[in-house]
Amino acid sequence: MSADFVARLIGMIVFSILGVYLGTHLGRLANETPGEFIFSVEQYAFTIGMVGALIGLILTPYLTTRPIKSLRMQLSRLSTRSLLASLIGLIVGLIIAALLSFPLSLLPAPFGQVMPFIGVLVMAYLGVSVFVTRQDDLFTLMQGFSRGGAPGMAGEGGAPMAERTILLDTSVIIDGRIADIARTGFLPGSLLIPRFVLNELQYIADSPDALRRQRGRRGMEVLAQLQKEPGIPVRITDLDVEGVREVDDKLVILARQLRCPILTNDYNLNRIAELQGVTILNINELANAVKSVLLPGEMLQVRVIQEGKEPSQGVGYMDDGTMVVVENGRDYMDQEINVVVTKVLQTAAGRMIFARPERENE
Repeated sequence: MSADFVARLIGMIVFSILGVYLGTHLGRLANETPGEFIFSVEQYAFTIGMVGALIGLILTPYLTTRPIKSLRMQLSRLSTRSLLASLIGLIVGLIIAALLSFPLSLLPAPFGQVMPFIGVLVMAYLGVSVFVTRQDDLFTLMQGFSRGGAPGMAGEGGAPMAERTILLDTSVIIDGRIADIARTGFLPGSLLIPRFVLNELQYIADSPDALRRQRGRRGMEVLAQLQKEPGIPVRITDLDVEGVREVDDKLVILARQLRCPILTNDYNLNRIAELQGVTILNINELANAVKSVLLPGEMLQVRVIQEGKEPSQGVGYMDDGTMVVVENGRDYMDQEINVVVTKVLQTAAGRMIFARPERENE
């Protein structure tokens, strides 16, 4: 039995009783001046009571359950920080309104009776709005005092005072590198995984396609590894975005509501989120940033494992995955040789290094 149905029944009973009382009163007034077409008191009570029951049956959900459901939906979209900041702001606003109520009550009538109530509404609204707007500064200040240091500064061991929440995308979980990055401690704060991301991951793991199924199961294993790490706080949340079906759109909206970044390696999500002002942590950009920086003339050791596109070229790879194109490297196939860097080329796919064997420079 749904809440709307119960509310309709209760509303029908309440409004029918009110209709009977109203009909009885109107019937008595009408019968004080008898006329040719005047109904009896019982007829008035029955007719208006039935109209009241119909009104209660139709309008009660719009007066009770629908506003409550809408309020619950709005509250579910708010983060814990926003709710706590709103509560603190409301308390502070009510305290200020209580202090102002006595001097306002001394104003001449009718201001003395009206202004205290208006002051409560105004101070409560200002308290909530100000504290929600400055919630980040408020929590940074509270964390600074709780750790015994200056607000906003690094504490012992250089740990940042303001820890943040990071949303995880499905692609970055499947990728698997997030587990190794999180173990290094370069991701401060907690990793937040929405339930709709888990649902998408489960859908991929149950795919009839063997490759997609394998990728989904690898993502499940990565999540299991992250949850077993004691130094990596991982949280699963039931926060959802109503009226939106695409997972990427839900992530962007949720990141804007929680004011937190999204960790991903999805190029399309990266672009969409940046256009909407959401901070993106891209693992591919991180991987490119930490690759070895080499200058022309430097020497390195590489193993030639395949032929290049041009005649006599050989191709090898560094430990970080950077491609090294070796001129005249075809003669050193499956050999580990010393090469001299001649050119470094940055492309959209990553960094490429061109080199020639050291022996040719002698």
